[in-house]
Amino acid sequence: MIKDPQARIIHKECWKDYYLLSLESSIIASEAHPGQFVMVRIETSPHPLLRRPFSIHWKNKERIEIFFQRTGVGTSLLSQKETNDTLDIIGPLGRGFTISEKIQGKEIVAIGGGRGIAPLYFLAHILRTRRASVKIFYGGKTLEDLPLKDRIEKNGYDLFCSTDDGSFGYRGLVSDFFAHEIKKMNPSFLFSCGPEPMMEKIARIAQKNHIPAEFSLESIMGCGFGACWGCVRRIKRKEGVVWLKLCEEGPVFSASEIVWKSERE
Repeated sequence: MIKDPQARIIHKECWKDYYLLSLESSIIASEAHPGQFVMVRIETSPHPLLRRPFSIHWKNKERIEIFFQRTGVGTSLLSQKETNDTLDIIGPLGRGFTISEKIQGKEIVAIGGGRGIAPLYFLAHILRTRRASVKIFYGGKTLEDLPLKDRIEKNGYDLFCSTDDGSFGYRGLVSDFFAHEIKKMNPSFLFSCGPEPMMEKIARIAQKNHIPAEFSLESIMGCGFGACWGCVRRIKRKEGVVWLKLCEEGPVFSASEIVWKSERE
């Protein structure tokens, strides 16, 4: 875990309620792995008091990127930051995606719903550098919820888009789109991030088709490194179902480990 109190914003893009910030932080970029996250202090004042977690969307040697949706006080304040402003960030945190050394030539599927696409772009980049064939499913309520589709296509990924209202791509849920397209594919592994109902449905599809899968879970976090116990989740282990901290043991878990909402009810 590294603290960078002067991560400078060197680039900003926005699409209505979605934002992409590039942060100059070579010290954190050097350690970042797909699926990990950073905790961002939004203001120097006491409000908002807690840092906010953001998946690492991409990195190079000098910077990291975070992609987020403006949904509350913290993200609204963060969206108002401008180029050359600095942020106090901690990271990289958490356990990221598992990337096998035997993925060369394998077909991999990454499925993101809405802002859940955030960690999957970085993941897809690393998978491609290791010569895997990556197919990205990107779903949203409307076309406005797919702001990164042009970037993904421009970088040469096989992209499958869906919108609930049919304004772009497949009309319907991205999980339904995947269920339809899986018949034409033979993926060796699946990664996903997004709303839990979406991920649960995808987990069932993966299980039915005997596809190993990992999912990045979301949670409200107080500290990001295990001190506050604010992000616990029931997870399956050999000894049974236990409470684990997503910030330390996750946020990424295999499909077989996750206690989904339908199992908790």
